[in-house]
Amino acid sequence: MEVSGLPVELWQLILSYLCLPDLGRCTLVCRAWYELILSLDKTRWRQLCLGCLKYRHPNWPNKPGVEPWSWREAFKQHYLASKTWTKNTQDLESSNCLSLFRRRKGWRQLCVGAGGEFGSLRAALAAASPYDRLVLLPGVHEEQGEVLLKVPVEVVGQGKLGDVVLLASIDQHCPTAHLCNMVFMPARFTSVLYKTTSGYVQFDNCNFESGQLQIHAPGTCQVKFCTFRQSSIHLRSVALCILENCEFTGSENASVTVEGCPSSDRNWACKHLAMLAKSCAASMQEPDTASCPVAKRDGWGELLLGPVRTCEIVVGEEQSSFLSAAGAQALLGSVQEDTEFGKNLPAAKEEEYPALNSNSSDSDLCSDDEEDAQAAYKLPYQAHSLSHTVADVTHSRLQSNRLHALQRDLKLKSLQQELQQDKEAQSLANSLQGCIIRQCLFRDGKGGIFIYSRGQAKLEGSIFRDLTYAVRCIQNSKVIMLRNDIHHCKASGIFLRLSAGGLIADNNIHSNCEAGVDIRKGANPLVLCNKIHSGLRSGIVVVGNGKGIIRSNQIYGNKEAGIYILYNGNPAVSGNHIFQGLAAGIAVNENGRGQITGNVICENQWGGADIRHGGDPVLRNNLISCGYSDGVVVGERGKGLIEGNTIYGNKGCGVWMMSSSLPHLINNQISHNNIYGVAVFCCKDDAGDYPSSQEGSESFQEEREGAGGENNPDSEEEYLTARHPISVALVELNSINHNGAAGLHIKSSEALNIIANVIHANHDGGVAVLQSSQVTRIADNSISCNSREGVLVEAECQVELRGNGIYENSSHGIISKGEGVIAENDIIGNHRCGLQLLQAADMKVTKNRIQSFQDYGIALFDEAKGQVQENLIFQGRSKKSILRPMSNAEDCIIQNNMLLTFKKRFDMECMLINPPARPHIEGGAPGSCMAAGGQRVSSITTRVDGGCHNHGSIFCTIL
Repeated sequence: MEVSGLPVELWQLILSYLCLPDLGRCTLVCRAWYELILSLDKTRWRQLCLGCLKYRHPNWPNKPGVEPWSWREAFKQHYLASKTWTKNTQDLESSNCLSLFRRRKGWRQLCVGAGGEFGSLRAALAAASPYDRLVLLPGVHEEQGEVLLKVPVEVVGQGKLGDVVLLASIDQHCPTAHLCNMVFMPARFTSVLYKTTSGYVQFDNCNFESGQLQIHAPGTCQVKFCTFRQSSIHLRSVALCILENCEFTGSENASVTVEGCPSSDRNWACKHLAMLAKSCAASMQEPDTASCPVAKRDGWGELLLGPVRTCEIVVGEEQSSFLSAAGAQALLGSVQEDTEFGKNLPAAKEEEYPALNSNSSDSDLCSDDEEDAQAAYKLPYQAHSLSHTVADVTHSRLQSNRLHALQRDLKLKSLQQELQQDKEAQSLANSLQGCIIRQCLFRDGKGGIFIYSRGQAKLEGSIFRDLTYAVRCIQNSKVIMLRNDIHHCKASGIFLRLSAGGLIADNNIHSNCEAGVDIRKGANPLVLCNKIHSGLRSGIVVVGNGKGIIRSNQIYGNKEAGIYILYNGNPAVSGNHIFQGLAAGIAVNENGRGQITGNVICENQWGGADIRHGGDPVLRNNLISCGYSDGVVVGERGKGLIEGNTIYGNKGCGVWMMSSSLPHLINNQISHNNIYGVAVFCCKDDAGDYPSSQEGSESFQEEREGAGGENNPDSEEEYLTARHPISVALVELNSINHNGAAGLHIKSSEALNIIANVIHANHDGGVAVLQSSQVTRIADNSISCNSREGVLVEAECQVELRGNGIYENSSHGIISKGEGVIAENDIIGNHRCGLQLLQAADMKVTKNRIQSFQDYGIALFDEAKGQVQENLIFQGRSKKSILRPMSNAEDCIIQNNMLLTFKKRFDMECMLINPPARPHIEGGAPGSCMAAGGQRVSSITTRVDGGCHNHGSIFCTIL
């Protein structure tokens, strides 16, 4: 009959009365009929799926209110899975048709219970033939001794789930069995409900109460739509098994224990389970991104984030908006490119971060007439080695373009992109070994999954909540976790130790009492593309020689550090977005290490990166912005290579260091921070109310005691060869500009080297040395256009100023009240004196080129003394050269200085040529020392540490 003969709605009504075999026959009539049968998805196919005793709702127990994308497909998967136990006959017979015919011919149904053929299960099994169906009638069936299952049978409870209760301990000795629609309770003599050591067993729609299933290799199992109350499954060396759509509640230990390496001795069912696992994975509905927002979703826990704050930063005439929080629009691109983060973000408040104009210190310094007069006497110094970088930080459009390029480069990668680029992760994601757990619910118990002794498990689409822990993986075991929800655990969500590994990807891990992911004792997992947030402690902890690759995760809203590395933890942390933490973004403490590269770290309450107590990481090419405190904190005894980072728009300092620390700060862009660009303090009292170490917040006694003796010699050797050790804190080749106070603020009790930096247009002085009991060496820097003096040296400070270019600062070029050496500098175009010595200053001033437009080139006041020799002083309009005190003339030697006055513009243009304008950097500017990816190609080849000028100089050769 033609389909067009009746309305489609009438056809659907007629076909909705057909049983399953008839629907199958109708699909074979023609394509029109086939499509008509498919159109019954939400009617007849739904009725068939929900009406079968073997099955429950396809999304039970996690989302029973959400319909599957296809009821027919769900019913098909259920049906195929339920027939797995019969497929061993196909392996035994040469003909599938003959095997099916033989089974049907011998199939019987035996009733057990009151009114049935048999009074007990044991009696029915004794009379059963292979593949018979044993129907347990409603009631309680109790067996006094262990029941041996010697022939393959199907045991089914009649009626609704709960009508049939079986109190027994069953030991399977046959190749296959199927049990369905029953409640299992332990017998009086043992807690073991079911055990198999060789065969395959399939459970559908069963409840297990206060007992244990034991599956030993080469045995295997498939468990579907089952509930475990205070019950567990123990799997020993199982090659492959599947647990799907099960609920585990109230466990006193782990709900599922996986022990031992997957056996190479596979029974007949493994190949069928592998095919079933692949088909189920292909048909699984992809998670809806709309249901996974970053904040303010009740389904993700009670600890919700507050309003998202926007950081507005103005660079020159252009405006670059850095959105914080939920992946922050500024860090990821436009709203259209990332729908997950682009919704419901409140407008920015202009007062959150003051707009800093890149030319604020370069203009409005003098009137038009003064500018014209000054131009006549101006010496051209723009051709020095660092002029290229100065031009970059002055040019607002170029800065804005670089920020946009940085945002694009640091955009968060999806799991699909990660798997395409990482073959190891792709192999792990596709592996089918050990225990496969899908769409299960673990709740209100002690533990979820425990994997040990080289065991292997794969967890997909499951929920772990209100447990002590979700997953523990130890002793060289491997866990693959994809798209799970893990929240409200009383300890850590995922715990790996003792060389455990695996893949933890695309999970939602939140609101746990300890760390979201805890990596210890040589564990080395891949942690990719997870959301780790709202934890009561840290997001990820790497402790006690733990390793791991932590990449492309969103880590936010945690009460302590987003990532916490200590006790020789040494992970590779890259491409993550770490934001809105209530403490530091990344904390490296107690000899922790780590390669921390290419991350976006923003809007954290404490430092974006916090390094203390022997922490020695590589912090490279990160964007650290919009923090409520400092960008990078290097606390007491902190170390580390801090290279190529953009440290931007933080409420505190760009970099905060203690003088007892030993960092190497190189090639960073440190700008538009509210206080100092780089600040060095000698004790905590000088630092104000900066947060202290987080050590007391986590318990790591075990790692503290054992960390000293567990270092890997090979990794230690690799680490040392990758780093050039330094014995003095080193700040070199950085661009420090447009910060709210001084570019560098120094109150140090240790030696410090400041080499080849561009310090430009800061809203106070360029460099302020307020305390320096050992020599602070300031060499080969460009210090220009700052709102006050270029360099300030307070009393009793020891400094060596050599080879610097100090240009066009709004006050004096150099003010010194301390002692040391000022040699071979170009101090040109500053708006007051070129060099001013005050109070009890004792400086050796030699071979400098000095020019001031309207004040003295060199001015000595009070009790200043020292040597002023062989300097070249270009006289400005005022014709002032050297002002010297008369009271202490015998202590102040001024000789062999040359004064020059120019009458032609051509004369002035030729004067900073031999040698050219300073600084002189071998190899050029910092920009030429950076590869396209921000990698450093210059290396420090020689560094000799010394004291002040009469004990020998400190020098640095840069290739």
